[in-house]
Amino acid sequence: MRAKGPKGVIHGLRGRRSNHQLPAGVLDKAVSLIKAHYADFGPRFAHEKLVERHGLSLGVTALREAMIREALWRPRRQKIRHHAWRARRACVGELVQVDGSIHDWFEGRGPKCWLIAFVDDATSKILWAEFADAEDTLTLMRLSRAYLKRLGRPLAFYVDKDSIYKTTRNASVDEQLRDEQPMTQFTRAMSELDIRVICAHSPQAKGRVERGFKTHQDRLVKELRLAGISEITAATRFLREKYIDAHNTRFGRPPANKTNAHRPILRGQMLDRVLCLRTQRVVANDFTVRWKPGFMQLLKNQPVTVMPGQKIDVEVRLDGSVHLRRDDDYLAYKTIPKRPYTPHLAAQPSRGKQYDDPRITGRGPTPAKNHPWRRFFFHGPTKANLPANGTPI
Repeated sequence: MRAKGPKGVIHGLRGRRSNHQLPAGVLDKAVSLIKAHYADFGPRFAHEKLVERHGLSLGVTALREAMIREALWRPRRQKIRHHAWRARRACVGELVQVDGSIHDWFEGRGPKCWLIAFVDDATSKILWAEFADAEDTLTLMRLSRAYLKRLGRPLAFYVDKDSIYKTTRNASVDEQLRDEQPMTQFTRAMSELDIRVICAHSPQAKGRVERGFKTHQDRLVKELRLAGISEITAATRFLREKYIDAHNTRFGRPPANKTNAHRPILRGQMLDRVLCLRTQRVVANDFTVRWKPGFMQLLKNQPVTVMPGQKIDVEVRLDGSVHLRRDDDYLAYKTIPKRPYTPHLAAQPSRGKQYDDPRITGRGPTPAKNHPWRRFFFHGPTKANLPANGTPI
């Protein structure tokens, strides 16, 4: 005002180009690249790829407005939903959310598969993840084994109410006597490792992993397309070598407490014994145990005394091997397809005098058809078995 008077109030760039205006042709080049390579990308993800792969320097807002003008992006209104807020856990490993998502991750270039992820509640970081053919008990145990050997034992796993984690069967008599609730194989294994399994009542309760899958179904699918990956093993390798670190760097946050809540695996917690399918069986009188279509014959020499009628555990481990265990001792056995069977009449002599001889067959002679025992106790008096005068005796 002192130097220019009233003209000093007017902005110096009035009628001129902004100092932050993009150079000519940059925005048009970005739009053409998006049409050619990133037509289904969102503005922010497309901006990351333009900077990373093509070296273009422009703002997300300008790119978003250009994509809207070119009908490459349609803005969406956010629906307002009310959910009670839950504070994050303070430490890494205090609560780990576990879930799987089936999706066409390869966009038709390969089969549909599951992405199973372990996401930390305190930091929203992916601690472990893998592509799998199915989300079942053995797959979850295999991934949990890899997680535990790499990071240790968390305090709790936060899961949904799938049958892998929660069962609806009634408690057995033994469980009622021990005042225990029925558990699935996975929950039983985690309890032996002192890991609590918490079942969420809604998907929003474990929103870290649920919202993460929404992001992965957008970003990871396109990353796999750009990398030319269409196979589960290669996708898992890409996931662990590149994607997880980049995802955690961008979307992770520091924990409120820097203490790591993961605990080491104790010497007595043998993962091979714990992470298995365990079923209880009863030893028969001939020292066999029924298993699947055949039987397992217990051998004579055992490290512990085994008696008929005792209960033993059958363990199916992650490598497919089957083991018999009583308490802490493993039993020796051999597999047989079926028991040797002898028909009931094969050892009996042919019919005749010898057949009715109780010294040979162990039974008395066969009563005649008109024997009173037959007539009155089983058939009753009929015309065929009455005496000649027609009067019952």
